Amino acid sequence: MSPESGATPRRWRRWVALAAVALVLSATVSLNGCYYLRAASGQWSVLNKREDIDQLLEAGTLEPAVAEQLELVRDARAFAVGELALPDNGSYLTYADIGRPYVVWNVFAAPELALEPYRWCFPIVGCVAYRGHFAEERAHRDAARLEKKGYDTYVGGVPAYSTLGRFRDPVLSTMLGADSVGLVATLFHELAHQQFYVKGDAEFNESYATAVADIGLARWADARVPAEAVAAYRRRRALRDDFNALALATRERLATVYQSEQPEAEKRALKAQVFAELSDAYATLATERNLTGTPRSPANNAMLVPIATYYALVPAFMRLYEDCGRDLTCFYERSAAIAALPDRESRRAALADVAVPAP
Repeated sequence: MSPESGATPRRWRRWVALAAVALVLSATVSLNGCYYLRAASGQWSVLNKREDIDQLLEAGTLEPAVAEQLELVRDARAFAVGELALPDNGSYLTYADIGRPYVVWNVFAAPELALEPYRWCFPIVGCVAYRGHFAEERAHRDAARLEKKGYDTYVGGVPAYSTLGRFRDPVLSTMLGADSVGLVATLFHELAHQQFYVKGDAEFNESYATAVADIGLARWADARVPAEAVAAYRRRRALRDDFNALALATRERLATVYQSEQPEAEKRALKAQVFAELSDAYATLATERNLTGTPRSPANNAMLVPIATYYALVPAFMRLYEDCGRDLTCFYERSAAIAALPDRESRRAALADVAVPAP
């Protein structure tokens, strides 16, 4: 459609926006034409629901719990800009109630006997280890097609994503389901994505944003949260790190199995054994920490993909932060310099070279 075809200027701008969205959203872009249109429509639906947070709070019409969390968002965003030097733009000044539990559902996949994730390649963001859908049913349908080709698959709901500063991202109703610490962490994580983005290196991007969120939360807690809440936050973070360490160690064990010369039948048997041992290790850790609910134990290679993507490089980034004497300017500059390196291998080497701080 063009302006000459009879569309009003407003409608024409909407079509331009829809086309642009389809090109920039990493979780929802595909080379398939129908997928582009669904992605653009889903994203436009989210953007079209935006309402100014200040006006909503002033009107006093929100449910008290929602109003309280949006007050928290307003405070956390000011802290992110003023104390963490994260981007100050039009993002997270509006709220969108999208009426569902997740904004998108991501599909992850990996070969049955290999750990390298299946990657979807997009024009602007490069190749990433997931593909997102605004409708859960379509995500499961996508996963089913890959399963028929012999892949392990996993579908996970996502409460938030970043358009990398190209649009004014709203606070989503799906973000408010977390506790206050989780909500603030999500805000810091998504703002970190707007600092820089490495095309085709999701592990680098997500681990960096996770590290920034952890650093920001520690500073936020020290400045804003009572001592007992700080201690509770640190216990939760330590637990998360322990669970992730178990999963990442399992990946290393599986890599040895998959790269061996054993017959495929034996590899499958060993794979089942390794995942069973991981499940037992999770249960033991949960018992030790007196937990009634724990993260779901990965049951296949695809379920390990998001853990590796979001956490594998976090320890390296935290070492870099310590090596900078916990100075954020130094940390951001050195991270950006590593991000600018020409390939994944050089970025991994640069992170590996960061010295482990003395105890």
